[in-house]
Amino acid sequence: MIHLSETMTFEIKEVSTKKEMKRFARFPLQLYKNHPQYVPSLVGDEIKSIWNSPSLNYCQQKAWIAYNNRNKVIGRIVGIVNPRANELYGYKRIRFGWFDVVDDFFVAEALLKTVINWGAGLGMTEIHGPLGYNTWNKQGMMIEGFERIPQFNCIYNYPYYPKFLERMGFAKELDWLQYIMPAQQPVPDKIERINSLIMKKYDLRLLKWKGFKDIEPYLDDFFSMYNDSFMTVSNFIPLLPEEIEAGLKMYIKLLDPDLSYFILDSNDKIAAFSISFPSMSQAFRKAGGYLFPFGWFHLLKGYFFYKDIDFMMIGAHPAWKGKGLSSIYHYHTNKTIIKKKLRWAVTNPQLENNQAIEIWKEYDKELHTRRRCYLKTIQ
Repeated sequence: MIHLSETMTFEIKEVSTKKEMKRFARFPLQLYKNHPQYVPSLVGDEIKSIWNSPSLNYCQQKAWIAYNNRNKVIGRIVGIVNPRANELYGYKRIRFGWFDVVDDFFVAEALLKTVINWGAGLGMTEIHGPLGYNTWNKQGMMIEGFERIPQFNCIYNYPYYPKFLERMGFAKELDWLQYIMPAQQPVPDKIERINSLIMKKYDLRLLKWKGFKDIEPYLDDFFSMYNDSFMTVSNFIPLLPEEIEAGLKMYIKLLDPDLSYFILDSNDKIAAFSISFPSMSQAFRKAGGYLFPFGWFHLLKGYFFYKDIDFMMIGAHPAWKGKGLSSIYHYHTNKTIIKKKLRWAVTNPQLENNQAIEIWKEYDKELHTRRRCYLKTIQ
């Protein structure tokens, strides 16, 4: 179907070939070329995350590209129906993700309506996003913090994106907040004092590990606890074994013992955890979307020689929530940051009503980014 905007004619086509998917994955490199804040994903990883996700064992998915009359890509989008999420939360929603578009409302509208029409045909009554298959995909449209460079696993988008959605009648479902803080801050007295008291009171200890083999025996326990601990987070879907295996290949083997902590209880079970990464955003910018010829070098250099840190993931088993275990991993992370003489730390996206955000009130900080999940009724 041919569409008409104020400045051009264009067409929306479903992605069905490898060549089209490559154009889909490369489009943001063109859209954000030379943009000072944009952090590109690796093209190969982008394709795998959409077409080879283990979540496709239960999800339905379609991807579309918008082309202008010169066959140039001017927009892209993915629609996802996640039946496990719909059953868990009792709604009938289609998700949209991997959404990028030129500064033209009519192109954005046509892409989103394509997803909406597909979802309506499947009996869906609402659309929300940007979301992926699960919480390990990029999610949350930026509505504040456009001057900031995002974490490498977070979305960056132009300021006109949320304006387009709101013009179409999308409204806020929920917001995630991220904070940035100077890394060289002393450990707050309160956290240092609470840390030792809690460790003794509950007979807790830190897992001492140096490599993957040391944490491998705890991985089943970790992911079981991970699923349990995030069940109170909106739109979270527990990971299945095949999704966990994919996550192991992508993230777990990259963990640094200096930056990630696992708290064990008296039964040698994981009670809480904190996972941080070197800030890889500048390394991904230098890689420019490709491992070769020199992208691998920039990524390795960024991983081993870093000045900033990203707090990626924190959690506690439901049985331990509200007992102050967060002070333990904050205490040790803070000590490591000071020892390494790092400059800045950025928190992971956390829901604005998440009580875990309260831990940051002890630190000098400012808002880094606000991200929004939008929602719209389609029937």
